[in-house]
Amino acid sequence: MNTPLPVIKTDNLTKRFNDLPAVDSLNLTVAKGELFGLIGPDGAGKSTTLRMLTAIMDPSSGEAWVMGRHTVREAEAIKEEIGYMSQRFGLYPDLTVMENIHFYAEIYGVPKKGRSEKIERLLAFSNLTPFKRRQAGNLSGGMKQKLGLACALVHTPRLLFLDEPTNGVDPVSRRDFWRILYQLLKEGVTIFVTTAYLDEADRCHRVGLIHKGKLLACDTPDALRGLMKGTILELRTSDLRRTAKLLRERMPGVSVGLFGDRLHLVTDDPEKDRELAADILAKEGIELRGIRPIEPSLEDVFVSVLSREDM
Repeated sequence: MNTPLPVIKTDNLTKRFNDLPAVDSLNLTVAKGELFGLIGPDGAGKSTTLRMLTAIMDPSSGEAWVMGRHTVREAEAIKEEIGYMSQRFGLYPDLTVMENIHFYAEIYGVPKKGRSEKIERLLAFSNLTPFKRRQAGNLSGGMKQKLGLACALVHTPRLLFLDEPTNGVDPVSRRDFWRILYQLLKEGVTIFVTTAYLDEADRCHRVGLIHKGKLLACDTPDALRGLMKGTILELRTSDLRRTAKLLRERMPGVSVGLFGDRLHLVTDDPEKDRELAADILAKEGIELRGIRPIEPSLEDVFVSVLSREDM
């Protein structure tokens, strides 16, 4: 039985700027119909990776193939087959929603026959039909992202690249945007998405963790959780920042991290360290409002993998 060719394949893909590697020997594959997430902080190399894969930027060394085509030798053919939504997608604020989509349909050479029906479907698909006569500049952040996605889909690509599509978007719009992506998956579209939101990684089939241009790990979200060493104790106290400072000083063998309104302690001896932490807080007059072991989030995994890399 023949193994299907990957939709995306990279071979030691590297990009340097002034001898500094923005992407460093990246090796990964993405299968047809997969939702792949490249996850990492700002400056990790996510956007540079996407620009190389979309044939906008040539690598310094290494190679990549997209839809079976070489990203340097067959760049123009790739651009015709993919959809790409950059962080600053080029919407025209003075044009209406409808006019923006028609503009991109012209750029992509979408045939005029059947174009109006296609656009109406896209508007309904992205819940933009009530706003089709509104100027893009007057849309909310979440609606602008949906319009950007509709423009990227107007020529019916089978592979979609999205660069931090929910960055700065409110939680409700983020949820709506991901719902639309799942609908696209059902229609057979392969999606490659970058994000700095680690909670979004759980929505992907597979995830690559990237930092300083290097791919640190790549697997399913559940498999990545298996990389976590130790047990996580979640603490809630009356003074989180003071608690974090105290526990870092007095529990040097334990990793202490702030996660919203909680603290996470990574420990190899949860029972002993649970008692020690409670004792330290009691002596300092800090109210311990809860302490319990929890399953690691992908953010915990990322922090753990990073700390091992920095050792």
